[in-house]
Amino acid sequence: MMQDARWLAAAAALAGRARPSSRPNPGVGAILVKDGLVVARGWTQAGGRPHAEAVTLAAAGAAARGATLYVTLEPCAHKSERGPACADLVCASGVARVVIGCMDPDPRTSGAGLLRIRSAGIEACYTPSPACERSLSGYLISKRLGRPEVSLKLALSLDGCIALDSGESQWITGPQARAHTHAMRAKADAILVGGGTLRADNPRLDVRLPGIEHRSPARWVLTRGEVPEGWHALASPEAISEMSGIQYLFVEGGAAAATAFLRAGLVDRLLIYRAPILIGGRPALADFGLSRLSEAHGRWRMTERRQLGSDTLEVYETANASEPSLER
Repeated sequence: MMQDARWLAAAAALAGRARPSSRPNPGVGAILVKDGLVVARGWTQAGGRPHAEAVTLAAAGAAARGATLYVTLEPCAHKSERGPACADLVCASGVARVVIGCMDPDPRTSGAGLLRIRSAGIEACYTPSPACERSLSGYLISKRLGRPEVSLKLALSLDGCIALDSGESQWITGPQARAHTHAMRAKADAILVGGGTLRADNPRLDVRLPGIEHRSPARWVLTRGEVPEGWHALASPEAISEMSGIQYLFVEGGAAAATAFLRAGLVDRLLIYRAPILIGGRPALADFGLSRLSEAHGRWRMTERRQLGSDTLEVYETANASEPSLER
């Protein structure tokens, strides 16, 4: 079981290469292992096809026979004009064993993929994997809750401010933290700021890292008014359920937008970049509805901490998230 968990975590790491280009399909990772060695690997390709299993099995060819296939998400069982069902490909591949890290909530597959593989005489098991769940978080939330996963990014001073009283905010954090933010943008389907931020800063919200500039997410603004060309309007945080094809939404602020999403209870993940400075300026958040201090406790758990130059990144998820805490 420990070996299974390790290989599933490796498949989950591969799945990150599929995001966000695999949309509207989930970014899935797969690894084929025989005698402790990797035979082949793959991830969902741009546009959602071919799937990770299809890529991996095609790369392995006859070498798949007798191997174990580790896949982050249950192989699909439904027919599609875009390609064969992965469960059927697995059944025909000659693999001896299949280990799945996450069951598919899509009713067209849910449980049916695993059953079809077992019916073909192949040993198949579901081994719950926090790493696989994390790699599929946007997809799982979209299927279960009908909305994207929301990550809220805040760049703060030590005293919790996002700008001077004058409004100046460039730059609170250093170049390493800003580069990391661009990497997070590249993993999102859409990025959102508030109307005040758009009017005051006219932000580009693109990805400015060499080689992945083309992965800039779609730009959205929280407003009921008109938006510039190339932008999309979101009337309220609750309207994210209407963002078709968006699994991962990255909210960058400012304070009004951040407060609105927290008040609506629609933040799944916090990325707090903290700079070692004191500025006594504009606070990051306003009142978002807590009536007692006791209500603030137990809502968030840290899942990651890392140093980025002189700045610190802390990542928090809602308290029901399953991934174990870690530090880097």
